[in-house]
Amino acid sequence: MRDDSPGGWRGRLGEWVEGTGFTRFIIGLIVFNAVILGLETSSRVMEAVGPALILANNLILGIFVIEIALKLLAFGPRFFRSGWNVFDFFIVAIALVPAAGPLEILRALRILRVLRLLSQIPKLRAIIESLMRALPGMGWTALLLVLVFYIFAVMGTMLFAEEFPEYWGNLGLSLFSLFQIMTLESWSSGVARPMMEVYPLIWVYFVPFILISSFMVLNLFIAIIVTATQSIHHDEEAQQHQDLLNELRKIDERLERLEQSRR
Repeated sequence: MRDDSPGGWRGRLGEWVEGTGFTRFIIGLIVFNAVILGLETSSRVMEAVGPALILANNLILGIFVIEIALKLLAFGPRFFRSGWNVFDFFIVAIALVPAAGPLEILRALRILRVLRLLSQIPKLRAIIESLMRALPGMGWTALLLVLVFYIFAVMGTMLFAEEFPEYWGNLGLSLFSLFQIMTLESWSSGVARPMMEVYPLIWVYFVPFILISSFMVLNLFIAIIVTATQSIHHDEEAQQHQDLLNELRKIDERLERLEQSRR
């Protein structure tokens, strides 16, 4: 029997490291490590219990390294076929790089270990997979938004640059002003109202842009993400149905072999 078969030691090891108990233990360590990293930002806490926090952080990192090593031992090259395993490997590898000298910035990247919750908690993993599946559709929607921005920015620069150069003096300023308007952040009091004193019909420019950028395009993004999420759930249900059929098929085969043996 092969070691990586379900009955082999590698198969049993793989079931254990991906089992519910071990996964919950790793989730608990990730949350605890996030709390430690947050406490390390306080100089008062570091003066009081700094060495203990550093020791705990290193111990947790060591456990993460052992976890990755066990998975590599259990699954071999198959470990890297899973994007989530690659993600975990990358996050732990960053933490192992010495954060000294020009690599001092990597100390701040230690908080990325919290992102391992995305790979450990199925619900969070499903959300990320939904977003990844929605990226192609979101890309085309983003292109539509870029076209809307470009058209309105060129129009705004041509129409309002002379009277309001601080907002519409060039294409870059116009794009930034439109971004502020799209977010609805002080656009009325900061941009629209002052301009209406010079251009009473300026609402003809602002209202269509807000309707298109802030409402229509935003709803398109939401619709794409919801569709992708539903697709993920449909695939999961189909996989569960297929797994159930496989189990029933195995039971039928065992019953047939049992009847043949009795004959």
